[in-house]
Amino acid sequence: MPPKRACRLALLAAAYLLFLLVFELPTVSISPASTHRPRRRELEAATTSLGYGHTSSSPLRPLTRTFPSPNTRRGGSPLAVSSIRFLRHRRRPNSSIDASASSAFAAARPLLHHLLSSSPTPSSSPSPSPSSSASCPSTISVTSGSGGGGVTVELPCGMGVGTRVTVVARPRTARAIAERREAAAMVSQFMVELVGTKAVQGEEPPRILHFNPRIRGDFSGRPVIELNTCYRMQWAQPQRCEGWASRPDEDTVDGLPKCEGWIRGDDSKPEDSNAKWWFNRLIGRENEVSADRPYPFEEGKLFVLTITACLDGYHVNVDGRHVASFPYRTGYSLEDATGLSLNGDLDVESIFAGHLPNSHPSFTPQRYLEMSEQWKATPLPTEPVELFIGILSAANHFAERMAVRKSWMIDTRKSSNVVARFFVALNGKKEVNEALKKEAEFFGDIVIVPFMDNYDLVVLKTIAIAEYGVRVVPAKYIMKCDDDTFVRIDSVLDQVKKVQREQSMYVGNINYYHRPLRSGKWAVSYEEWQEEVYPPYANGPGYVISSDIAQYVVSEFDNQTLRLFKMEDVSMGMWIEKFNSTRQPVEYLHDVRFFQSGCFDGYYTAHYQSPQQMICLWRKLQSGSAQCCNMR
Repeated sequence: MPPKRACRLALLAAAYLLFLLVFELPTVSISPASTHRPRRRELEAATTSLGYGHTSSSPLRPLTRTFPSPNTRRGGSPLAVSSIRFLRHRRRPNSSIDASASSAFAAARPLLHHLLSSSPTPSSSPSPSPSSSASCPSTISVTSGSGGGGVTVELPCGMGVGTRVTVVARPRTARAIAERREAAAMVSQFMVELVGTKAVQGEEPPRILHFNPRIRGDFSGRPVIELNTCYRMQWAQPQRCEGWASRPDEDTVDGLPKCEGWIRGDDSKPEDSNAKWWFNRLIGRENEVSADRPYPFEEGKLFVLTITACLDGYHVNVDGRHVASFPYRTGYSLEDATGLSLNGDLDVESIFAGHLPNSHPSFTPQRYLEMSEQWKATPLPTEPVELFIGILSAANHFAERMAVRKSWMIDTRKSSNVVARFFVALNGKKEVNEALKKEAEFFGDIVIVPFMDNYDLVVLKTIAIAEYGVRVVPAKYIMKCDDDTFVRIDSVLDQVKKVQREQSMYVGNINYYHRPLRSGKWAVSYEEWQEEVYPPYANGPGYVISSDIAQYVVSEFDNQTLRLFKMEDVSMGMWIEKFNSTRQPVEYLHDVRFFQSGCFDGYYTAHYQSPQQMICLWRKLQSGSAQCCNMR
């Protein structure tokens, strides 16, 4: 080969090698290794990272490493589990909340270990077949052997339209009760109550119907019948029947008056009644007919009382005659009434309940969970969001969670800027936890908090929500609400945007100068709360905090310097007060439209809403109306 040709070939080969080195082969960086990791997107923890299987103590704070590595997740449980763990605080060894937390975490440990170690349920069959669940009886009959009061009868699947509960009993002779600084008063009264099972552990069950005859009267001095409801320590406005029959032009219940009249033993009438009597006489309108029957209860006399559930409310008959009707109250549904309670000055002979339903949403979730792809949570966004909403829920609230998914939570699936998750502790029943696991695996919107549900520990769920909004889905604002709260997300965002940019903020229905109760069932001891007033705090059913406050709460919790109190809304107010005085000013934004006691038109959040009302509110909102759904 000629030398010139060989030289050209060598040059071409060298040029080709240079081209490969510059353009084809991968480049090598010699800069320092990056410490950034992709943000992991589910609040879950492997069994080993949670500490199950060993006895070493762990702090009452989130773990530094919140999530398992990606390869761990492929072979482990897909359940999202909060990483909060517990260590009794050395500075407060006798704290009641520490004692509750210690026992609740210990009791939940084997249950959670079982859930995490069991194989995930295929999404194609997320719930057991209906035939696998036992059917509830259609009738229940009980004969009281002792003849005394204080009788409770379980209605396993609640009540339905047409259900009748009949009680045969005898009021006792009046007893003397001495009031302080007053003479002894004679009292004869009893309570017939339909109670629910939706209460958190440590809290009395809700009274869905409270029927209270006071034979010797009360402050009015004459026999009276009072009807009411009570939910989460709050009595509603009572309906009092005092012997005056409800007027025909007043609201009725299924066409029946709320109160029937009876002989009062005097000719007195209220001033407004006398005025109306003269007015009716002047215009020629017929006046009311005087009652011709006595008060329906008498000491020592046997009676037969029947409560019937109809379309609009409960109807109470005594000895075959209608006495009172009580409309269904906001936030309650017929299936919620899973027990009958009889208390007071009463000797019970027998109880019979008929036309009972065969299933209940909290015990047969497969009948109420709609396993459809459209209700599944969307993948979490890869960038920080504007609003994270943590929803407190109980394990057996299957119907409530489904109603949230099918109503206001739809907006979160349409937006990449709003994320919502349920925060649920474990239940004492294994079958409820198993159903919860299947629900969580299918929908992907549940974070399990690893302790047995307890009213005193709701504050830990709130901390878990703050942690999620700081470490999992970094959000500008973090909202806390309950699973019976309907949220108008756009309206809430409009409110928080009123606060100046980068300003710490606390938005909700804020209470000022509230004092702790020092006596009674819901008393707060001086050991639990030494101060005479609570700090300003927003009502728990719905409030919003800025991310810097959430970061402060999580940091203080990590350092075991966060003061814990059993009332979670008061706790948040206490933490924000300290943040306001030690870190930077907080703008408090009070608005009654974050409504506490139910719903009113124009609400931002509506509380105590039943699953049916959630769907009703959503349908009205889609038609452009922010009106309530108080009627069923």
